[in-house]
Amino acid sequence: MRIRTTIEEAAATIADRLAVGIFDRFDPPSGALARSSVLRTVESLIESKDMTGNLGETTPILGETDFKAGSLVLFGLGDRTKFGSGAAFSAGAAVGKRLAGRPRKTVAIVVPNDFEGDRLAVASALVQGVIVGVRGPDLKKNEPARHEFEELIVVVEPNSGIDPKVLESTIERAQVIGSSVNWARDLANTPPAEKTPIRLAEIVAERAREFGLSAEIWDEARLRQERFGGLLGVSAGSESPPAFVVLEHRGVESDAPIALVGKGVTFDSGGLSIKPSASMEDMKADMTGAAVVAATLVAAARLKLPVHVKGYLPLTENMTGGRAMKLGDVLTMRDGKTVEVLNTDAEGRLILADALAYAVEAKPSRVLDLATLTGACMVALGPKVAGLFANDDAFAAAIAASAAETGERVWRMPLDEDYFELMKSHVADFKNVGGKYAGAITAAKFLERFVAKTPWVHLDIAGPSWADSDSPTQSVGATGCFVRTLIQWLEKP
Repeated sequence: MRIRTTIEEAAATIADRLAVGIFDRFDPPSGALARSSVLRTVESLIESKDMTGNLGETTPILGETDFKAGSLVLFGLGDRTKFGSGAAFSAGAAVGKRLAGRPRKTVAIVVPNDFEGDRLAVASALVQGVIVGVRGPDLKKNEPARHEFEELIVVVEPNSGIDPKVLESTIERAQVIGSSVNWARDLANTPPAEKTPIRLAEIVAERAREFGLSAEIWDEARLRQERFGGLLGVSAGSESPPAFVVLEHRGVESDAPIALVGKGVTFDSGGLSIKPSASMEDMKADMTGAAVVAATLVAAARLKLPVHVKGYLPLTENMTGGRAMKLGDVLTMRDGKTVEVLNTDAEGRLILADALAYAVEAKPSRVLDLATLTGACMVALGPKVAGLFANDDAFAAAIAASAAETGERVWRMPLDEDYFELMKSHVADFKNVGGKYAGAITAAKFLERFVAKTPWVHLDIAGPSWADSDSPTQSVGATGCFVRTLIQWLEKP
């Protein structure tokens, strides 16, 4: 999709469809519509409650207007006093979904101007949302349900005070980030038979190298040499061998990189602690953490961010074959710690333990991991909020602040030492589960044992990584969550 910017009156923009936002209650009317003959029509729709301006709402305006565009679509921006990048992203996604239902040559979208806040940040988020909204989960349909526009025009009205060159570079950045979110979504939505660990490693490495990243793939023999006992234990029940990918973007010379680690279980049956069938339906997306890390590294390279960042992706299936790890088995991890396995469906922490232990050997300045780790986190926070765990308050605050700027939601969870009492084992250093209480916290406490004293953040993204149903602002399936937040953070680490 080509994207271009223009600074002109919205009424003068020539396009097949022109999308203009309105805030809820439309009070007072302002922006492009306030100077248009459409104003009375909009006011009537508001009065009759046929349109509200709520976030996610899209309403076509039929008939003649004084806009040069072929037709007009109004989209809701929600509460003016709460409007920002998060709402703009959702609004853009709603526009993308609504207008991508059929092939369109030219769609224009007007950046809102009548609110208090950062207009460039909103323009960026709006475009990212459109890019994500245009892309559906229908990777395997013969007839796609959505069609990418040939051209998207981003319209900023002349009274905005925005410099045209700054606007252009902002939208170029938005296009990189939006496409990176979609790549993470596509990876997670890909059927598991098409992304076995080795194949996924190859896909990631190929794309990474295309944009100048270094990419190294370890096979099973190398993993044995490197003592990745957790990853090898989880993979033992699968006929598809595991893999480990190391990516690096060296945008600045530094001996202390930032380390990003992503859980990469390409299909999770639960192992011998087998999941119910319904719980396996979305387990092709249990590698979302790895997809997000890969997409973030690629975006960082494309944006030429002046940071040194390394990505670590442990990739495996968790299956029930004859060699599968059994309850009571003891695994020796990369750093020599021993773990008694009492639930084979608590596998993500086992593969992350090896990756974290290896990552901190490079003496990174900070390490962050993302994982679809526990259903317990969804019990605690619901499906739209990620649990944030950290051993460093300043690092936790920086990630939370970046998430707030993008509208992606996190909540800081406790990490008190007494939770580790639940993980004690009689036969090994500790167990891989802690009982029926505080499951997300004990999982985080497990991971904490492998980061030494390195500043560390763990994001349990089990909830927001996947949408069970379609909505006006979000597609069913993988969401690509936290690519936007990580880029926001890496731009000012």
